[in-house]
Amino acid sequence: MSRPIAKDHDAKRVHILQIAARLFAEQGYARASMSHVAKECGISKANIYHYYTSKDALLFDILDTYLSALRDRITGLDLDGLDPPEQLGRIVVETLLSYEGMDHEHKIQTEGIPLLPEDQQRVLKSYQRDLVIQMSDVVTNIAPDVFAEDPRKLRATVMSVFGMLNWFYMWNSRADQEARDEYAKLVTRLTLAGVHGL
Repeated sequence: MSRPIAKDHDAKRVHILQIAARLFAEQGYARASMSHVAKECGISKANIYHYYTSKDALLFDILDTYLSALRDRITGLDLDGLDPPEQLGRIVVETLLSYEGMDHEHKIQTEGIPLLPEDQQRVLKSYQRDLVIQMSDVVTNIAPDVFAEDPRKLRATVMSVFGMLNWFYMWNSRADQEARDEYAKLVTRLTLAGVHGL
């Protein structure tokens, strides 16, 4: 007979994910142990294995939860009625806002994804790819003639936008909404018109 699911199962799972993300980000995935995660969560090591069969399973759930929510939030934006430059601005603002409070999850992406099995990597990379596709479509519509003959230029432009957003996260992760909005406007203007647009 299977063990019944506790009423607070989901709340405890979220707590475990948050604590584990912090430990993996601060200590590095290799050094952080399931025993340490359990201790920081205030539960026994045996109890944590009721939630996750392995540290890899825990890592995958952290990244899957974070990246799927990020993908859904950004690709689910209502962009109807906005012209392409306005769409770009909307996506840039929402991306910066979505990073707020997610420092640990964001940080462990680079180290964590390559450590997982190929099938799980494909799932996580598909979320990232959906974000890149959305941004690529918007950027293409801003200047279709520029990118029609050179897909590499489009990719370089799109990844540069994400690079600017990730720079802000790395150096200004505690910024408030006003600062995020202001930087989002700068990124949008810089993307649309270069330094002359500032």
